[in-house]
Amino acid sequence: MGAISVGPKDDHRVNSAHVDQETTDPSSRRRPLDRLRRPRRPRIWFELLLIAVSYTVYSYIRNAVPEQVEAAQRHAHQIWDLQQAMGLDFELAVNHAVNDVTWLIVGVNYFYATLHFVVTIGVLVWLFRSHPGRYGATRLVLFATTAVALVGYYFYPLAPPRLMEGMDFIDTGLVHQTWGSLSSESMQNVSNQYAAMPSMHIGWSLWCGLTIAVLARRRWLKVLGALYPVATLFVIVATANHFWLDAVGGLVCLGFGFLVSALWFGSLCYRLPRHIAVEQAAAAAGAGSTVPAPAGPRGGPGDAEGEEPGPDGDGGPPGGGGSGGDGPAGDGRAVGGDGDAARAPDGEGPAERRLPGDGELPRQQRPAQLPAGARRSG
Repeated sequence: MGAISVGPKDDHRVNSAHVDQETTDPSSRRRPLDRLRRPRRPRIWFELLLIAVSYTVYSYIRNAVPEQVEAAQRHAHQIWDLQQAMGLDFELAVNHAVNDVTWLIVGVNYFYATLHFVVTIGVLVWLFRSHPGRYGATRLVLFATTAVALVGYYFYPLAPPRLMEGMDFIDTGLVHQTWGSLSSESMQNVSNQYAAMPSMHIGWSLWCGLTIAVLARRRWLKVLGALYPVATLFVIVATANHFWLDAVGGLVCLGFGFLVSALWFGSLCYRLPRHIAVEQAAAAAGAGSTVPAPAGPRGGPGDAEGEEPGPDGDGGPPGGGGSGGDGPAGDGRAVGGDGDAARAPDGEGPAERRLPGDGELPRQQRPAQLPAGARRSG
């Protein structure tokens, strides 16, 4: 993941470049597309509504595709013949081998029926809370991936291996009566059984795995992210819900999703700054002046990995004053009672602090000087 790895400096950056552009270039305020492309802090009510509406529309379109059974069966045999020609027709052997181990196939069935949604929603929540600056662009990858899959469902209906005629695949969800399985009678009535190409189990799991592997800090989380799509590939083959070529279709759809997001936001979603300066953007827009980018907030709720310390090693801002009596600039200048560095009378720069000599009182204890001609009382 070295090419797209994200380090602590990327995490502490704030989306302030767009603030500077708006405040210094008034014409940018009149471009609606620029404002839509600017990363902004997501709002929970809008995200919940967007996800609910989008998935409802996706499910409706996916299930409204006519069940072209004859074409779906023909395409399935074409895929199987192609895999046989390549010597990679291993789905039948894996399906039978895993089905012989009851505890394994039951776990695999529930993996297929549940984690597809649970892990994806979990990653979205994690991005929402810990990476708000990257959330919108990364979410767009997922949405574009899912949307383009509808094209495949409509123009290339495909029967999954478990529904192929003349083959000996085992419908493991039906045999072991898995709750939530697409093979159940209730799901068969509401779900398009011939929407197998591309595999969104692979598309979504790759999206989750890449996001975790790139953005997570802890090594074990990165490993889990990398293994999740591999495990999903094993699951879709073992349950006879997909050919491995369906997984290739899911990978192509995911690539399209990343392309759409990069073209819209002008950067790979993982390269965007982690945080967004909402308050600074509002203040800059009202005052019409440029606001410097503040340091990113420290690890807050939902940041499972925690923040790295600052460049100085103590978690403080870069260049901040440390111990040893240094001033705010960290350059060792003495600071007077009003907080300003002591300066020479002619303004030629800071003066050296002089210690009182032998027999000389400190400045604070010296008697006040009287005007010429005045006599001291007493």
